[in-house]
Amino acid sequence: MATRNPRAAAAPQPANRGAAVLAGKQKAAAAQAGSRNPLVDIGNLVIPEGINRPITRSFGAQLLKNALRTRCADESFSNAVVPAQPAAPRAALKPAKKAAAKPAPRPEQATKAAAAPDQNRKPSEADAGSTSGSSCCRSVRNSRKKAVNTLTTVLTARSKFACGLTEKPKVVIEDIDKLDGDNQLAVVDYIEDIYKFYKAAENESRPTDYMGSQPEINANMRAVLTDWLIEVHYKFELMPETLYLIMYVVDRYLSLQLVPKAELQLVGVGDLILIADNSYNRNQILGMEKAILNKMEWNLTVPTMYVFLTRFAKADGSSDKEMEHMVFYFAELALMEYSMVTLRPSLVAASAIYAARCTLKSTPLWTDTLKYHTGYDEPQMKKCAQILISSHAALPVGKFKAIYNKYAKEQFACVALSPPPAASCPF
Repeated sequence: MATRNPRAAAAPQPANRGAAVLAGKQKAAAAQAGSRNPLVDIGNLVIPEGINRPITRSFGAQLLKNALRTRCADESFSNAVVPAQPAAPRAALKPAKKAAAKPAPRPEQATKAAAAPDQNRKPSEADAGSTSGSSCCRSVRNSRKKAVNTLTTVLTARSKFACGLTEKPKVVIEDIDKLDGDNQLAVVDYIEDIYKFYKAAENESRPTDYMGSQPEINANMRAVLTDWLIEVHYKFELMPETLYLIMYVVDRYLSLQLVPKAELQLVGVGDLILIADNSYNRNQILGMEKAILNKMEWNLTVPTMYVFLTRFAKADGSSDKEMEHMVFYFAELALMEYSMVTLRPSLVAASAIYAARCTLKSTPLWTDTLKYHTGYDEPQMKKCAQILISSHAALPVGKFKAIYNKYAKEQFACVALSPPPAASCPF
């Protein structure tokens, strides 16, 4: 190993040797920072006046650090941190290969370049990542990527345009209460809450499938009683909601109490002594009324199918009386069907609207407004509506004629005579 000359070690380092060392450190710093160009050239540093000392390794690093700090401050990089350069081993002190020589600017030009930012320089990724407060960083972050139209996006857009699917169809919900704002009986401010309550309450105290527990009563006997009650209701011109409440009371009571065959008509008579052909006396009728009320715990305030029919028919939006009569025609057919006793009244009411629209060939068969106010879509109603339409088709030749005779009159637009739907019905 060669012995180091102590005099050579003590001798000051020449200026060109310090510049070479700093050039090597500058190259290492540039490699660490990525693709960023050096902010200043150590060879162009202007040494302050009054300092006559050789540019040693530590002194050169200090000058470079000061120059970087000055430039960063001018470009609003006030928070930039210049990483400390570790001491390089002696093997790394060998002069690096000289890059292409550039003409050295004059001292006043170097001072101006070190003090003022380059307005034409494009910010690099390293410049943008050095601090979050600089204008260069904000411009890079706020840049937006341009949309690229690929072949797939072009073909998809053309296909949608050809099919008429350029825009998603908007859901249109009509305000069915806008004309009732001055009608206090319409209670427009509370109507939505009222029907939300009805929807929640219809599941309470609902009739059950009671035929299996009634030893002397079957579905045909119930149909006879219902047909008779509809005829009596029409003859006495009672309120429409009375019929639906009567049928609820009958089905609910039969769900709770065993009734012999001889008393089935008595359950539906109420206080109508004469129309029952004196089959029961006054005491029997009053006794049955008391038994029914006690068994039902006097709970007669229930949302029947009628309260939903009036609301859903309003949501239908049809001013045609034929549609209104057709809806109530199918609703009364539903009263005849024992299979619908356990269904929710709102579902049966919505199915009656749907069956009426199918029969009268309304287009579309179901609207967004009806779906919103009823809470049902077409698949949920198809099975129930199919039963109603089948009953309508079989009614003229059936043995129960009360509904047919009633709705075959001009008073109800002869809707019972309408042919059942065929091709227009999606069943």
